Amino acid sequence: MKGRTDAPRDRGWLVGIIFFILGLGTLLPWNFFMTASMYFNSRLNKTERRNGTVVAHKEYYFNNWMTLLSQLPLLLCTLLNSFFYQRISEMVRIAGSLVFIFILFILTAILVKIPMEEDRFFSVTMAIIWFINSFGAVLQGSLFGLVGLLPQKYSAVFMSGQGLAGTFAAIAMLISIASDSDPETAALGYFITPCVGTLLTLLSYILLPRLEFAQFYLDKSRSYEVETTDELLKESDTAVNGKANGSLANGGASGEEVEVEGASPKHNFLPLEQAEDRDRKSTVMEVFKKIWVMAFCVVFVFTVTLAVFPAVTVDVKTMYPGKWEPYFISVCCFLIFNVCDWIGRTVTTLVQWPPKESCLFPALVVSRMVFVPLLMLCNVQSRSYLPVLFSHDAAFVFIMMLFSVSSGYCVCLSMSYAPQLVASKDAETAGALMTFFLALGLSIGAALSFLLRLLV
Repeated sequence: MKGRTDAPRDRGWLVGIIFFILGLGTLLPWNFFMTASMYFNSRLNKTERRNGTVVAHKEYYFNNWMTLLSQLPLLLCTLLNSFFYQRISEMVRIAGSLVFIFILFILTAILVKIPMEEDRFFSVTMAIIWFINSFGAVLQGSLFGLVGLLPQKYSAVFMSGQGLAGTFAAIAMLISIASDSDPETAALGYFITPCVGTLLTLLSYILLPRLEFAQFYLDKSRSYEVETTDELLKESDTAVNGKANGSLANGGASGEEVEVEGASPKHNFLPLEQAEDRDRKSTVMEVFKKIWVMAFCVVFVFTVTLAVFPAVTVDVKTMYPGKWEPYFISVCCFLIFNVCDWIGRTVTTLVQWPPKESCLFPALVVSRMVFVPLLMLCNVQSRSYLPVLFSHDAAFVFIMMLFSVSSGYCVCLSMSYAPQLVASKDAETAGALMTFFLALGLSIGAALSFLLRLLV
């Protein structure tokens, strides 16, 4: 039988490229809505002049609500996906989610051209954010489970693709700002971009099962059979050698002829009950007990990240108003965060330290708490309580670079390590569970962002 060591080659690294595109596609909804905060705020937070004073109609706190309503459905749908993914086929979960995400992006692009009263526009936008992130959660959980069946480097490539999604959105926003088009046309072009990206992601997924390398690893029944057969043969060989050595030792002492009992066919296989137990998938709780440290790490990383990004960082103001000001947040907040986050994820394909067994890894994750006060003390406007200690643009950029590199690195290691801590037959369950805890961290961070923004 063909073992894993005889796996076909990934010709042209095509499977790796496809998983990179799939990773990018999973985070397009979150990143394109987050990066477009200036567009949404311009349509919502309108002002008028009364008695010589500029008065805002209403404060919608779009960034906070967008973050929270993106992560709550992500948490709920990821939890359901963790427990019920076996009841719905993989094709339906992944392809169906991509189709609905594509439709909702088209709807968002159409709304750019439709005049709408602020309260109604806010409600419709929040509903779109809720549903598009619900489908994104199902998509993410399913793909994490799928990539867990392949060698570990593909998990790192998938996470690297997710990191690039934000860079993709930030560059699209910069192009729309720099264009000579009116704001409405620029926004329309911006939201058409993720429609094309989602369609490319869907086509990539359809191509995946037609590749020999992907077929070998994604044929889960054969993978389990190969692993179980290898383990059974290994144990039977150990049993045969053990009996032979024991018989030789006894025979040498008595001078009698030795008969190797292990040669009989009845000793070549484990009892049926033990063989069936090996084939049985572990329960969700059994898998959780093996990966709980990595689950804690991914929750903590995203709690710290979402507590201040983007709710706090998007309100940092530049020291140099003028032509630079419209680009400042797109470059120094979104582009720098996403490029450095992607660098952090990509580095894990070359360096994986600390190792998964080390206590240093959770310590490294917890140490990221220092970034919360550092970013709150940057030039965030308006502010009520805290002083500004880091007013210069360069200080904000430096803190953001360290903040985002560490985020991408720790997240990618957590998600890559978890499937390695369980048997391959449980890798998909581990991937789905880790996606739930990823969403839990995002939700906790989003909820904390309201409090931290008020404390500034």
